[in-house]
Amino acid sequence: MKTLYLSILFILSVVHSYAQQEFHVFPKNHSETPGSETGNGSLQNPWDLQTALSQKSKVVNGNDTIWLHEGIYNGRFSSTLNSTIANQYITVSAYKNDKVVLNGNVESIEEQTLKVRSTRVIFQNFEITWLGDYSRQISKDGSLKQFVVGINHLSGTNCKFINLMIYNNPGLGVGTWKHTGGTVIANCMVFNNGAIRGNGKAVGEGFYVQNNSDTETRLIKDNIIFNNYYKGIEVWSASKHATTEWVKNITLDNNVIFNSGLPSKDRIVDNIIVASDDREGINIPKNITVKNNILYHNTNFKKNEVNGDAASLTLGFHKNAPIENVVVDNNIIIGRNNAFRILYANSLTLTNNKVYSGYVHIFDFKPDLWNFNNNLYYTKNSKPFRTTTNGSYDFNTWKSKFNLDTNSQWKNIKEFDLDNVLDITENAYKSNSFRVVLFNKNEADVTVGFSEYKIAEGTSYTIRDVENYKTILKTGRLDDTYKITFPMTLNGGDVNKTSNNFGVFIIEFKEDIVAETTEDDNDGFFNRIFRFLGF
Repeated sequence: MKTLYLSILFILSVVHSYAQQEFHVFPKNHSETPGSETGNGSLQNPWDLQTALSQKSKVVNGNDTIWLHEGIYNGRFSSTLNSTIANQYITVSAYKNDKVVLNGNVESIEEQTLKVRSTRVIFQNFEITWLGDYSRQISKDGSLKQFVVGINHLSGTNCKFINLMIYNNPGLGVGTWKHTGGTVIANCMVFNNGAIRGNGKAVGEGFYVQNNSDTETRLIKDNIIFNNYYKGIEVWSASKHATTEWVKNITLDNNVIFNSGLPSKDRIVDNIIVASDDREGINIPKNITVKNNILYHNTNFKKNEVNGDAASLTLGFHKNAPIENVVVDNNIIIGRNNAFRILYANSLTLTNNKVYSGYVHIFDFKPDLWNFNNNLYYTKNSKPFRTTTNGSYDFNTWKSKFNLDTNSQWKNIKEFDLDNVLDITENAYKSNSFRVVLFNKNEADVTVGFSEYKIAEGTSYTIRDVENYKTILKTGRLDDTYKITFPMTLNGGDVNKTSNNFGVFIIEFKEDIVAETTEDDNDGFFNRIFRFLGF
């Protein structure tokens, strides 16, 4: 009988081992346990990063975790990990609270710091960047020889990119391309990516997004995207002669995107564009939802500023590829003269948005195909809707003549204001961490209440300004009012930083409690099995 018990125990241990394995990675130059290609992934004999990312599914598969231990990983890396188990993911993550940095500022012919050709892999909790000084100028004299992307997800479906910091790469931050349906990118900070071409034009978006899947929706959610050299998010294809469609089934939800183009000193550009440059009428952007996003450009609201171009949202680009079945709902869209532009759009739903702009620019006017309602427009022009082919319209004529915006409102920009607290979003992947987006047109500090989040009185907190993330801005303890005041005057006269009327912060709460250990907490897997078998 005992032999039977031991046989069962052996089988269960094999199943348990297969169900969840953990592997370890250290930098090659680690002083005590350097990672190597001859390692076995154990804590005592770890892999280097490229070796870990090259493992076959017979070694690393769904429900396994590859832990990246603290350090700087110099190189440009390529992941070919693949989970062959349905609904089970391989996780590549920083170990516990370790700081892990992938540094692509090395000599290499690779065009990205991290290349991904993987299926069902989660990448989370580390940084992708270029460290050290380097020129952003791409020129023939060799100042910068390459346009290098932070993350290029080239193939493989249903990956997740979670809680990553992607910054200072001399190219776009994230490329998530047409053969990567089902991808989720959430709670990432993507900033200061890009470069300058020899002609002086800026390149380098925060996100470049495509999708050719009819069944898998691409989700970009809860990210913070700012100060990239070119546009914030491009849902886009530059191909002029497409033979298939690959800009479809994409959702942009609850992202904060601001000051796209600001650091390049070239021009202020769209925080979001949804469009295609296809001339064949085949690659039509369709089934795209833009909801709950906050789009902002530096603007002086005390002076009712709208001068100069500062587009925040553009829909459509080429007349042969008008967008279809696009929903724009519950966004804040702030820019300057042409903050909101509708160039070529067939079926379009525009509801519950707040817009601050000189006017709404409409190039190809198709009111019979549009559903506009419950929006609030602040414009300088008393005729807020300017069409290229049909002239301009005041708000009452717009509503009565075209049956658009029946329950919407228009106000002059002098009346513009917003709630001080634009958004509080709890990080779905990191407990007790919140993104806080604040606004005060008079640049006064903002007090935020946290009573609804069930955080105990006396809990300590740290606040970071996302534009100076590595420095703690403020610390304290939550008192019996459950209110915390956030400082807004952080610009210091820096033209490359956000104005003092807008701020994005990360606040983290930490209870100073030592958890009690129970017998069950110390009860291991095998002890529970032995007890179950009667030993």
